[in-house]
Amino acid sequence: MRFDRDIFEEIIITITRNKTRSILTAFGVFWGIFMLVVLMGGGNGMQEMMQSQFEGFATNSGFVWPNRTGEPYKGFRKGRWWSMDVDDVDRLRNGVEELEVVTPTLTQWGKNAAFEEKTTNIIIKGLYPDYNEIEQLRVLKGRLINDVDIKESRKVCLLGKRVYESLFDATSDPLGKYVKVDGIYYQVVGIVESNGDINIQGSNEESVIIPFTTMQRAYNVGRNIEIICFTVKPGVKVTDVQPKIEAIIKEAHIIAPNDKQALMLLNTEAMFSMMDNLFKGIHILIWMVGLGTLFAGAIGVSNIMMVTVKERTTEIGIRRAIGARPQDILQQILSESIVLTTVAGMFGITFAVLVLHGLELGTTTIDGRIYGFQVSFWAAISTCILLIALGILAGLAPAYRAMAIRPIEAIRDE
Repeated sequence: MRFDRDIFEEIIITITRNKTRSILTAFGVFWGIFMLVVLMGGGNGMQEMMQSQFEGFATNSGFVWPNRTGEPYKGFRKGRWWSMDVDDVDRLRNGVEELEVVTPTLTQWGKNAAFEEKTTNIIIKGLYPDYNEIEQLRVLKGRLINDVDIKESRKVCLLGKRVYESLFDATSDPLGKYVKVDGIYYQVVGIVESNGDINIQGSNEESVIIPFTTMQRAYNVGRNIEIICFTVKPGVKVTDVQPKIEAIIKEAHIIAPNDKQALMLLNTEAMFSMMDNLFKGIHILIWMVGLGTLFAGAIGVSNIMMVTVKERTTEIGIRRAIGARPQDILQQILSESIVLTTVAGMFGITFAVLVLHGLELGTTTIDGRIYGFQVSFWAAISTCILLIALGILAGLAPAYRAMAIRPIEAIRDE
């Protein structure tokens, strides 16, 4: 198929002969491609926003904590409260070889922190250094809890970002200073914030984090722990190791093996998998809706081209009479269809990109983070190829109808 100046001028004259009809026909293609691109870009942006909520959180992690028993067992009544202890951590490390990181946590809620005359409500967390493998903390200043802090039960702490902002001026350096936390002075060694919005036992930005061993002594909790956090090795699923974890802990604490209530286990891997499946479904729905709308516009183009061919029966018959070949007629009709769909589609893509850019600006976070609501380069190229293909498909039926017109039919029609 070739394009030259004469053919292009003829296409423009034909399309503009009935401006209202051409504009209304082109609008169907414009709206279809606009919807497809906006839905694709919007889906990408929503997925990026959701994934940012889980940023810094291990996708192969799980959490175990005790609950009231639901079954009587070996002389113990139903509804018994029980507690996990630090020995459970070693039991899991030694008994479940598929686990990579196993670490306990302690938490105290509703406490106060003070510096000079300023006070604020906080959560106190006792953690080991390897907890950072479960939930990565972003260090704004200083450092994290280390092994020496654990070994020597040092009175050091990390301040969450909001705690720091409540107790200190923006220009002051808190590192090395002492903060009074629930009656005990701790030296500040770091300022941290969460990478995402998912937190275990309260927001890290509203917490004061101290070494696990220091918290054991400060609050006299003995060997009891609240939650055991773990990650599995690459290639292993949390669901596969869940029965082993439950069996080991239940056996150690004399809990019925079939008790589904006594031990709670949160499988974050299943949550992430569910979210991935959700967005796969959303992307499929986006393509179904977008392509459906676009094909509806292409059908409109085909219908109007059929009307145009009928109106030009005389013209086409005369062309055939003076020697125009069938492929010349085919090329002319297909060219008109391709130009109409392509021009309308390009306007739709351009408008969609502008709308998506506005969404990007509107969702920009305070810290300057921009979520990607735009479509990829290859997605845009694929959309352009799709436009040309639709233009050809929309013009095929009218083109073959035009090829079938004979000069004698044109004279009779006249």
